[in-house]
Amino acid sequence: MALEDSPCEAGSSHGTSDEEPGDGLSEALLPKAGSLWKWDKVGARSSEKNGNKIQKNSISVWYMKKMMHMIKHGSLSTLDEQILESDMEDVSHVHIDGKTECHARKAARKIFLNVAKPKSRLIYLDDLMRFMSKDDAVKMIRLLGLKTESDGIDKQALENWVIEAFKERASLARSLNDTNTAVDDLHNMLNVIVGIVTVIIWLIILGVPITQFLVFISSQLLLLAFVFGNSCKMVFEAIIFLFVMHPYDVGDRCEVDGVQMIVEEMNILTTVFLRTDNLKIRYPNNVLATKPISNYNRSSHMGETIDFCIHISTPIERIHRMKQDIKEYVESKSEHWHPRLNLIIKDVVDMNKMVMSLWLTHRMNHQEMVERWARRTLLVERMIEVFRQHEIEYRMLPLDVNVRNLPSPTPSYDKPVPSNWTACA
Repeated sequence: MALEDSPCEAGSSHGTSDEEPGDGLSEALLPKAGSLWKWDKVGARSSEKNGNKIQKNSISVWYMKKMMHMIKHGSLSTLDEQILESDMEDVSHVHIDGKTECHARKAARKIFLNVAKPKSRLIYLDDLMRFMSKDDAVKMIRLLGLKTESDGIDKQALENWVIEAFKERASLARSLNDTNTAVDDLHNMLNVIVGIVTVIIWLIILGVPITQFLVFISSQLLLLAFVFGNSCKMVFEAIIFLFVMHPYDVGDRCEVDGVQMIVEEMNILTTVFLRTDNLKIRYPNNVLATKPISNYNRSSHMGETIDFCIHISTPIERIHRMKQDIKEYVESKSEHWHPRLNLIIKDVVDMNKMVMSLWLTHRMNHQEMVERWARRTLLVERMIEVFRQHEIEYRMLPLDVNVRNLPSPTPSYDKPVPSNWTACA
């Protein structure tokens, strides 16, 4: 996996100082031309002496043969072609299960051991600057959600970040695979149509009398239109939905008909969703085109609302102190929440309780629902501590309980009736 090789490559590139600056780029672009760099250095020296011309005495026959072989048979590929060649073959077997996440976790541990100093539990800015520039190191710290440059990156935070990067990469690979499959299906359909039109045009150009034949074919097509008209309409609507509207990608968390689901697979006619209980649901694309679809992954930073009730007799000073303590906690967790929050009184119910609501904003959307609820849980736990600290509580109204037809004490009772019980007439 590429994640496992990155620390080793970074360490080797900065470990030696007498390495040519273009060597890494040459090996990355031409991985099979290991000896071509030697020829390049020889050619460079000879070109300096002979006016940028390569003389036949400056290089050997073996180097020239190697260069000709590279020109004839070598090729460079773009990034999307490399992804398709390397990952698309096995993309149908790529699942975010325990095994693949374990591989990503092992890669993160190797990165941590390679970057961190010996016997250190954190990675600091100076450690990152041994492998990259200061600007890139600062960006790396910001990506991991640290407040200041002096904070360190622990192993757990690095593992979580690498696992999320692996999930995004796997989702991108599946999305490219599904898009490629849909494009191939559309390409085959268009090939058939273009082939039929081409044959008809060539027959007309060659002067073949096909007027009666075309009339016959048109009548048959008109008959087929009544039979397959609905199917053709469904295919056209699905193509417009998939390639023009394109409301989601593979791996996006969407909400359809009030149900949250993950996009598992995209085909030209249907889309497969995965519900939270791993139930697969297949929707026709022409049906989805008529429904409102909420996409969490394409949303910006999303808000959170927490409702709670307190007693109406709670002093306003306590409410202000409670709000201040909650605000201090939110500001201390700046990597999770935006500093602005609102604590309002929504309603008063039965002249007994005040319904309050806390509004605040995550520094992420709700694509990762587990992380969202984990942050919310920590906030609610802190709010409970604040409630207990300031003795803020909710008490129900007192209830009068009247007991009628109280039986008289008899010898059959083991215990006498309590003295504070009174019977109503």
